[in-house]
Amino acid sequence: MIKSSFFSLTKPGLAYPALKLDREDVVEIPLPAKAQLFLKGSSAGSNGRGIRVGDKVKTGQRLMVSGDSDEYLISPVTGSISSISPLTGYLGQTLTVVAFDVEKTDVWDDEFGASKAMSPSQRVRGFLSSLPGQEGFSSLLEFLPLEALVIYGIDKDFLVSTGRCVVQTRLEEIKQGIEVLKKLFGQCRMVLLVPSGLGLQAERTGVEVRALSPAYPELLPKAIMNRVFGKAVPAGSRCEEMGVGFLSAEAVAGLGSAFQSGRIPVHKTLTVIKKDGSSVNVRARIGTPVQEILDALHIETGTGDGLIFGGPMTGRSVYSGQTPVLADTDAVMIQDARDEPLFSDTHCVNCGECVRVCPASMPVNMLIRVLENKMYEEAVQAYDLLSCIECGLCSFVCIAQIPIFHYIMLGKYEYERMIKAEGSNA
Repeated sequence: MIKSSFFSLTKPGLAYPALKLDREDVVEIPLPAKAQLFLKGSSAGSNGRGIRVGDKVKTGQRLMVSGDSDEYLISPVTGSISSISPLTGYLGQTLTVVAFDVEKTDVWDDEFGASKAMSPSQRVRGFLSSLPGQEGFSSLLEFLPLEALVIYGIDKDFLVSTGRCVVQTRLEEIKQGIEVLKKLFGQCRMVLLVPSGLGLQAERTGVEVRALSPAYPELLPKAIMNRVFGKAVPAGSRCEEMGVGFLSAEAVAGLGSAFQSGRIPVHKTLTVIKKDGSSVNVRARIGTPVQEILDALHIETGTGDGLIFGGPMTGRSVYSGQTPVLADTDAVMIQDARDEPLFSDTHCVNCGECVRVCPASMPVNMLIRVLENKMYEEAVQAYDLLSCIECGLCSFVCIAQIPIFHYIMLGKYEYERMIKAEGSNA
């Protein structure tokens, strides 16, 4: 029953109003007294050559995680490392938290600025493995040559306006970043996606511009593959394997700024969505605890209020105001306790709403049954788990209030772990 592609991709018809296109001021969030970064894995500080508690750091400094690998992080602040500790993250991921005591004045590290003799790809691999708006930026270089690059100047989820804000306020930096991309990826096709109303402004970048109206989930990468390139992505495959890479406009702007100024970008633009649905765009230092952003905006939270990183369809709950803004944090949403959806452990009532709304035409009503019973291999082989484009519409329409989207994300994660374990055993 496994599907090989998304040729059956249909429009679920979930439209939403476009946000106003008036240029708004971006609120600057003060430098925090303490900052944190999350690292995948638990290798930080594993030997004397890696980062250690008490180390003094400069803003933009490359910090080697350990002497056993080439993995590094970029210090977003000037100060000292105050702690290195383990953390269990989303879906049980093993993380390491690196905390900083922050000094009030930035002292910039000049190692990246002094690396101009290196090739653009060497500089990216050596210093820009991640950029604001694009965690794992340098990993795209592993898929060279690419047929096309898609630059997101549009936002994929409801109420989020980060991409639009970056296009409106940082167009010159985007142009500079595009010139660097040409050196990295050659003369491949570049497509800049923007909201309707920003097409003429975006054409100043000199690349192909597509002005799109908001309709969910038509702006997700695998839907864009079908909509813009007429390509179907096989189940379990990545868009990059089909020759198309996806970048955020903020990452492209950060790339241009880095090569122009010689300083690695350490600020993140994000949308803060308030309880009443209104929003404001802010600019904060990466590593800033989200509570400091809320305090700066005079947003109060009470018992039972939800704190979500991301938009209402695909966001993830966080459970502490000390959770930091990271490179991929495009939005923070505060949900009033009275408006939080009530999920339950009720079993599927077989109404068929999830099947009707699924853009990949998956048998979601059958899939949820095997996922509830942790039958992940059967979910992949018989019920199209890997065809999911992760839009969350199934949870949105479920009358039994089953958190289907989270079951699917857990299923994909556990199946990947199974495959890796089998490979290791072999």
